[in-house]
Amino acid sequence: MTFAPSHLVKAILGPTNTGKTYFAIERMLAHPTGMIGLPLRLLAREVYQRVVERVGEQAVALVTGEERIVPAKPRYWVATVEAMPMDIHVDCVAVDEIQTAIDFDRGHVFTDRILKARGFHETLLLGSATMAGVVKKLIPHAEIIDRPRFSQLTYSGSKKLSRQPARSAIVAFSARQVYAIAELIRRERGGAAVVMGALSPRTRNAQVDLYQNGDVDFLVATDAIGMGLNLDIHHVAFADDTKFDGHQSRPLTPSELGQIAGRAGRHRHNGTFGVTGGTENFDEELVVQLETHDFEPVRQVQWRNSVLDFSSIERLRGSLEVSPQDRTLTRVPIATDQMALEFLARNEAGALARGHEAVKLLWECCQIPDYQGISPAAHGEIVTRIFSDLRRITRVDEDWIAEQVRFCDNAEGDIDTLSNRIKQIRTWTFVANRKNWLEDPTYWREKTRDIEDRLSDALHERLTQRFVDRRTSVLLRHLKDKRMVSPEINSQGEVRLEGHLIGTLEGFRFSLARNDGELDAKGLRGAADSVVAPEIHNRAGRLAGSPNEEFVLATDGRLRWRGEIVAELAEGDSLYRPRIIILADETLTGPDLEKVQDRLMLWLRHHINTVLEPIMALEAPVDLEGTARGLAYRLFEHLGLLPRHDVADDVKGLDQDVRGKLRKLGIKFGAYHIYLPLSLKPAPRELALVLFALKHGGIRQAGVTDIPHIVLSGRTSFLVDPEVDTRLYEIAGFKVAGKRAVRIDILERLADIIRPLIALDAARPYAGDLPAGAADGNGFRVTVEMTSLLGCSGDDFSSILTSLGYRVRRTPKPAAPIAPADASAEAAALDQVLEDSPASVEPAVEADETVVALPIIEGAVPDAAPADAAATQPVSSEPEMDEVWFPGRRNHDQRRHEPRGRRDADGEGQPGRRNERSRQNANRGKRPEGNERPQGGRAAHGKGREEERRTRPDKGERTDRRPPREERKPVFDPDSPFAALAALRGKSE
Repeated sequence: MTFAPSHLVKAILGPTNTGKTYFAIERMLAHPTGMIGLPLRLLAREVYQRVVERVGEQAVALVTGEERIVPAKPRYWVATVEAMPMDIHVDCVAVDEIQTAIDFDRGHVFTDRILKARGFHETLLLGSATMAGVVKKLIPHAEIIDRPRFSQLTYSGSKKLSRQPARSAIVAFSARQVYAIAELIRRERGGAAVVMGALSPRTRNAQVDLYQNGDVDFLVATDAIGMGLNLDIHHVAFADDTKFDGHQSRPLTPSELGQIAGRAGRHRHNGTFGVTGGTENFDEELVVQLETHDFEPVRQVQWRNSVLDFSSIERLRGSLEVSPQDRTLTRVPIATDQMALEFLARNEAGALARGHEAVKLLWECCQIPDYQGISPAAHGEIVTRIFSDLRRITRVDEDWIAEQVRFCDNAEGDIDTLSNRIKQIRTWTFVANRKNWLEDPTYWREKTRDIEDRLSDALHERLTQRFVDRRTSVLLRHLKDKRMVSPEINSQGEVRLEGHLIGTLEGFRFSLARNDGELDAKGLRGAADSVVAPEIHNRAGRLAGSPNEEFVLATDGRLRWRGEIVAELAEGDSLYRPRIIILADETLTGPDLEKVQDRLMLWLRHHINTVLEPIMALEAPVDLEGTARGLAYRLFEHLGLLPRHDVADDVKGLDQDVRGKLRKLGIKFGAYHIYLPLSLKPAPRELALVLFALKHGGIRQAGVTDIPHIVLSGRTSFLVDPEVDTRLYEIAGFKVAGKRAVRIDILERLADIIRPLIALDAARPYAGDLPAGAADGNGFRVTVEMTSLLGCSGDDFSSILTSLGYRVRRTPKPAAPIAPADASAEAAALDQVLEDSPASVEPAVEADETVVALPIIEGAVPDAAPADAAATQPVSSEPEMDEVWFPGRRNHDQRRHEPRGRRDADGEGQPGRRNERSRQNANRGKRPEGNERPQGGRAAHGKGREEERRTRPDKGERTDRRPPREERKPVFDPDSPFAALAALRGKSE
């Protein structure tokens, strides 16, 4: 680059927000050609886009370490300071942020550009006012131009993180701190964008856009925002005031704090700065320095000799160690590229570096940045491999670099994983942008750039998912801007704002959607309520005008309107007048709440009066008086069901006319209950159950929601749950009988079946066939009709009859005669076995005797029946029993049946009486012994039993008792195969 006379050098110095960069761009574009060097790749990209918009793509080149866009004939060059092409002649040269010359890692590059970068007609050095002294010493004839700040900067003290104002940047100096603060901001304030130097430029740009577009109101960043990023920041809060600079942890200097704090306030808008997160308040002197931008001047800048000797490695190392002659310059500590050179000089690469070109190539390889921050040895190995390939095969091995790139080509993983892959791919992007290092550099530039872009996009997405709650940010913006679009509510009640799920609205209650680990904030809830308030107001109006068909009372005691829960019932002053509790947020108040309350109360009264109409008519019947009126009112009080024994005396006192009036009201007099048949339908019983539960134990008790499902299933009986209050079964229309609950009307039908059977004595002459189930002595046997009616049998059915007051008598049934059986095929097969077997059988064959051994038969075997036929007859251990049921004694829950012919006048009387002797037998409940005659039998049906008694053995003798084994002498037919087998056994013994 050609040196211009020193009087053409201008130093534009001043604090942040003075428009220095904007001025430099305008001056560069005023010349036919120009170049500007910027401190960050991110800022270089931003300036490149701005210049392209002014002069077009073909006139602008972009050169950075990882990116190179060079059209055929560019007039303007935008580059990072390190990548500035120093061999190009342009009219105007600008170097931004020259105060970076004090940095240990990069400072010597900026110092070199201050000293050597010149334009033909104009050179601009942009930076902090602290550099004025250094510029005057290094460039005595340079023109110093001070630019004042456009806006004021004011200290606001300390505030909690959760109380930072909108459009704030919270600054920390480690990734761990940045992530923790961003997470807290997301929970409390909706989210934050994240900007760190370790992020790729594309990711940082995307995060900055989140903030600039207003999707989030907070930016959590490192000191990366202190250089060149033009952001709309109103307040800067320091969460820390120390940083690790690559060598040590140290407090930030006032000028560094001023560079960051100065990002607050843009153009003519004033800004503020302060501390947060436990950082101590700045002292008064520091505050004054920051507010007035008055900092200690820079006295020395980093320097390294740029006139290098490439004749050998030793001479190169010596030229790098040259000390500066000016006290304003200080030799930079050993940098990354110099450490790489030392590593390569000690290994095989040193032997390949012979001659000027080889040593120069070695130094170019050493300048590959260590983006990954790995150890010097690991970075040196990468540089060694690249240099070795370039010297031996003139190109970097394609298979090797393809393997390295392929390892990075994976957009899955968390934030740290993606960040590490981006650092790795930036190394290969840098290599791909070097001239003549690869066989097909264009392919590899596009390949590595594509991978870096995809990784950067994935990292941006992960950062956004973790640190930005878009739903919350949209809500907060809606709270500030009333002109935003109205929320959308779908059929599932989901409330969406600008496509983001805000929450769910059910009835008049809004539930805020919550993300994992989210904490509800008052501001967030207030914003959500303001969004749904208009919809709740509209719903109240629609409910007030809704027809009855749109309301439903469920078994859980909750009122639903159009399928959504809007209220629930609570215990009221009376059974039929429960209270209504509106389920709504505080948003539903005033006239809207009153409208909803009145409409629901009106519907509930109508619902109860309609569904329980037959019962409600019994409250005050006009044509009933005295006992009948009292009986009707008791039915009203008990929801249409009364056990008959509770009102037996009142029922006896009713004459026929009064009973007729009660029947006209729908009342039926059953054997066990006085009830309203119309009220036994599922809907009345479900409502009755809810009303009863509100007064007795609450709607949440066991059984209230389960029993109505059983009622709807049509089951006539079912097993009771011991944890459920038995009164609930009765209110539901079931009577608990034994282990089961039986539907009341089914129980009455069972009584109608049993009544004629116990009125009949099967031992007496009867015209025609006896009905099924008839038994002697006014008893009855259980029939299939009975068990089918109740849907159960066996012990369950017996428990029902027992609970109803019936008692059972069990007697052995007479044994069925055994028909002679033909000789089995087994005998023929055995004959063949014996015929084919030799007469003398070895003792070992005894193991097979169990196959053909005869079973022990009780008594003598008839000659007419083959012996093996007896073996096939099953021997019952107990005789089959005949069960006959009889009405039992009176008890508190069951009255005796009336005698035959004596019934209530309405034909629905209680069962008749049985004779006294049968009742005595049933009450004894004794099970007959094996040969004992049942006690208390009638003479009419005892004739057959008397004959049976005369033919039985004496008491105590049992025909089923086996004789001792040694006395049993089985008798076989001599022609039987069993006789032959017995003979064989005798011989073997």
